[in-house]
Amino acid sequence: MNLLTLENVPALQAEVRELARARNAVILAHNYQVPEVQDVADFVGDSLGLSRQAASTDADAIVFCGVHFMAETASILSPDKTVLIPDLEAGCSLADSITADELRKWKAEHPGAVVVMYVNTSAEVKAETDYCCTSSNAVAVVEHIYREHGPDTEILFGPDMWLGAYVEQRTGRRMHVWSGECHVHAGIRPGDIEATRAAHPGADFLIHPECGCSTSVMEYVAAGDVESEGVHMLSTGGMLDYARQARPGDTAIVATETGMLHPLRQAAPDTEFIAANEAATCRFMKMITLPKLRDSLRDLVHEVRVPQDVAGRARLPIERMVAIS
Repeated sequence: MNLLTLENVPALQAEVRELARARNAVILAHNYQVPEVQDVADFVGDSLGLSRQAASTDADAIVFCGVHFMAETASILSPDKTVLIPDLEAGCSLADSITADELRKWKAEHPGAVVVMYVNTSAEVKAETDYCCTSSNAVAVVEHIYREHGPDTEILFGPDMWLGAYVEQRTGRRMHVWSGECHVHAGIRPGDIEATRAAHPGADFLIHPECGCSTSVMEYVAAGDVESEGVHMLSTGGMLDYARQARPGDTAIVATETGMLHPLRQAAPDTEFIAANEAATCRFMKMITLPKLRDSLRDLVHEVRVPQDVAGRARLPIERMVAIS
């Protein structure tokens, strides 16, 4: 029974915490999860932060409240742990935008190129990759490659084309960029930004590099059409850093999945955070519910385990990602 009311949330959260203690399990939740799941988690964060937690935990089990590739990453980094996801159907449109076969074909077209894949990919794709990255360290990863391999190094970057464009803008160098996107972030368009900014003049503007409007915003800033002082291109972790430094009474427009508003408001309750697009909701992230989390812990379902041969090859690019800040 998965019915949830405001009255039974505290009792269900208490049951989840007790089950986690009994199972010696750590609960990891992404910033886009529903608030009641975030509030019961041991750690809440972005992909990079959660990967670090998965790699360092002493728990016997990891329950990943996120999407499937995140649970796979935890399994790769902690092969001796039991990794569970409360709903196996929690996928990712961005991860689905490239397959291992497609990546192998792309690599064959560019022999010798260094492959950088966003962590939002399947384990099979990671196994064909040299470096993984997240939105918070993508620029640092690419700059590291140029330092280590030379400024003329050919890079295949994927699968998110908007993050790729952002990295190119920041580094001043062109890469080969895959034409993939997150359906939620791609749906946040320049028109949404213009309307929301017009309704809240003077508000800061926090934009995730995956957003479909990110490239146009960068162009507006470069042309002087948008005041650069209030525009912040940030990962979800960077948005939280912004919130912790915000002053009471500040207002910020947030261009990312709407689940991010909950941790931002918790970090800075006296700051007003406004969604750039209220419809920017990931149905996959929202598939993880408190009852499903309870059932996962109680019944030890659903386990995510990456085959050993795939995990062995995928571990190196993930470890490189975790090591580069």
